[in-house]
Amino acid sequence: MFDIIRQLEERRARARAGGGKKRVESQHARGKLTARERIDLLLDPESFEEWDMFVEHRSTDFGMDKSHIPGDGVVTGHGTINGRTVFVYSQDFTVFGGSLSETHAEKICKIMDQAMKVGAPVIGLNDSGGARIQEGVSSLAGYAEVFARNVEASGVVPQISMIMGPCAGGAVYSPATTDFVFMVKDTSYMFVTGPDVVKTVTHEDVTQEELGGATTHTTKSGVSDMAFETDIDALEQLRRFMDFLPASNLEYPPVIPTDDPPNRQEPSLDSLVPENPNEPYDVKELIVKLLDESDFFELQPDYAKNIIIGYGRMEGSTVGIVANQPMVLAGCLDIDASVKAARFIRFCDCFNIPIVMLVDVPGFLPGTQQEYAGLIRHGAKLLFAFAEATVPKVTVITRKAYGGAYIVMGSKHLRGDVNYAWPSAEIAVMGSKGAVEIIFRQDLDDAEKIKEREQEYQDQFANPFRVGARGYIDDVIMPHNTRWRIIRSLRMLKTKKQELPWKKHGNIPL
Repeated sequence: MFDIIRQLEERRARARAGGGKKRVESQHARGKLTARERIDLLLDPESFEEWDMFVEHRSTDFGMDKSHIPGDGVVTGHGTINGRTVFVYSQDFTVFGGSLSETHAEKICKIMDQAMKVGAPVIGLNDSGGARIQEGVSSLAGYAEVFARNVEASGVVPQISMIMGPCAGGAVYSPATTDFVFMVKDTSYMFVTGPDVVKTVTHEDVTQEELGGATTHTTKSGVSDMAFETDIDALEQLRRFMDFLPASNLEYPPVIPTDDPPNRQEPSLDSLVPENPNEPYDVKELIVKLLDESDFFELQPDYAKNIIIGYGRMEGSTVGIVANQPMVLAGCLDIDASVKAARFIRFCDCFNIPIVMLVDVPGFLPGTQQEYAGLIRHGAKLLFAFAEATVPKVTVITRKAYGGAYIVMGSKHLRGDVNYAWPSAEIAVMGSKGAVEIIFRQDLDDAEKIKEREQEYQDQFANPFRVGARGYIDDVIMPHNTRWRIIRSLRMLKTKKQELPWKKHGNIPL
């Protein structure tokens, strides 16, 4: 018995050593933690239960039969974050470069299957050189098995990918099918084909960082939701982020006790919207003043800045915030903003998170570039997502709400549950100047008459009362009382039930 116990401890020690001291030191020299160090930081102390520590690859080609390291380049298991169960896999770059083999994939699939059974989130800490070339198509088959489970788990349990090293080729598609993708600056990158292939095929000279670094994917492509400075910062923020999410689609997010009074008033909001309708203001000021303790976890802050998305809490419960940002493009909706908001709304709807829309939108961004790139189709994604959502939906129009953009930004016509407007709200087909130039085209040469017509149109529509008379908004509220009115609406909507017609699934305009 003692001999077996000794062998067990030796095998455990060998597995924990990963690729060995030299490779661990190399990992640290790059500013990266090891797979196990990352898990220790992410999970509650002593909560990690590791599975398949002794699994080894089965390959015999190209000398692989002479090289076996227990664990085969990925650490898998379950633990808790702030007491709540999560499943996690952490790829070990010190073992075969973290490359994915058949058994490596089997380990990942095993915890994903279990997460689905028990209803718990799956977190992937990605740090891999890609497919293990020595295994050929067996490695590709392993990727496909992981992808299939990503798709099956979508909308059932939250899936989060933290990119903490290289992620190239087929490896990028698993993170791309998960709900959120986070990256670490300077040490992580994602691309389908690397710089060498790009140079060969397109003759472009580009670095790994320029092609697929954290800055690229948080500012240009929108692939990543956020980028963090270091591994430690990333894992600490991920722990905070998980507190906003439920464990599965059968649960609600945790309620976090707060001393912030639900009926707290904010007198400064009464002067937030400028008198000049063309002058911008920062909608983030409104967001943080509405939420419990001003705690807002913004997603994709550097991408499509004309719309803001993220999570906060009201009366202790998670809400998803979608807000036009007048500081950027006057808050217009464009392709990137539409897709950004639509995907966020769909996640909220999957996981029982109420949606609060803060609207100040003059319309969709005009121009040939947007039209040629498919603004109609991409804008329809936002329309589709909001109309399809059955979670509680509360909308507050702070200033402009014009045209089709008014409709897609949480209007009553797309089944918004509670729709409020501030006294400064203007709800119309378009702004007064554009409307008058169309309606009274024959008077364009008479500046005085046009000015009178503009004032007439402004008097008719530059207030919330015309739409209020038709029941398109439920009430005109004072800005300082917005938090309390939203909270009361969310209390009422807690028992909301809305059934959609049976279907296999809708056909969103991808």
